[in-house]
Amino acid sequence: MLKAIIAPSMLSSDLANLAWEVGWMIECGVDWLHMDIMFVAGRVVFISMKFDYWVICIDIGSSFSHFAPNLTFGAPVIESLRKHTPAYLDCHLMVTNPMDYVEPLAKAGAFGFTFPIEVSKGNWQELVHKIKSKGMKPGVSLMPGTQFKRCSHLYLESENPVEMVLVMTVEPRFGGQKFMPEMLDKVDGGLGPSTIDAAASAGANCIVAGSSIFASPILLMLYPCCPRL
Repeated sequence: MLKAIIAPSMLSSDLANLAWEVGWMIECGVDWLHMDIMFVAGRVVFISMKFDYWVICIDIGSSFSHFAPNLTFGAPVIESLRKHTPAYLDCHLMVTNPMDYVEPLAKAGAFGFTFPIEVSKGNWQELVHKIKSKGMKPGVSLMPGTQFKRCSHLYLESENPVEMVLVMTVEPRFGGQKFMPEMLDKVDGGLGPSTIDAAASAGANCIVAGSSIFASPILLMLYPCCPRL
């Protein structure tokens, strides 16, 4: 069994002290940083971080998408981050037209490109081929209500398979939701000390957790200088 990677979701951090929170997580020894980039009321927030090498997972959403109405970012943020870090930028798109984002995100410096199986239209193989042709690694995501067989052909039967399957164990909206155990047969979300073992046993090798990390009384006790206290 592969060693599971812990990726704290920075959406659950104290966003008024994001730089401190990032440093805090790095000091705690995390492997990846899961970043949800927001676009609220037309205001764009650029986040710059400098460190030797850390993986940043970025969820890109659209205010017009039923996936995650609070998330809306694209190539401008990826390009901004790329100027400040060589980190692996893993982009999870929650949009209805992923094909339109392939070239802009590739030019911006994205490494991973995960698209939703539920709303993407057109030739899947054409989309996967285009992602790979631009030097990115393709992945596919499944919402809680989506059956695994909906995407199985993209890596079980395909000559040009995707390289990652992202199984969401909460609805793609906000942090702090409860883990859905019925998703373990497919196994992002609601993960914490009480559910991580079950997810890992089901085959998950990257655990994204938000509220259970940043609201942890143990971590807060170990870091009394935390700005949120």
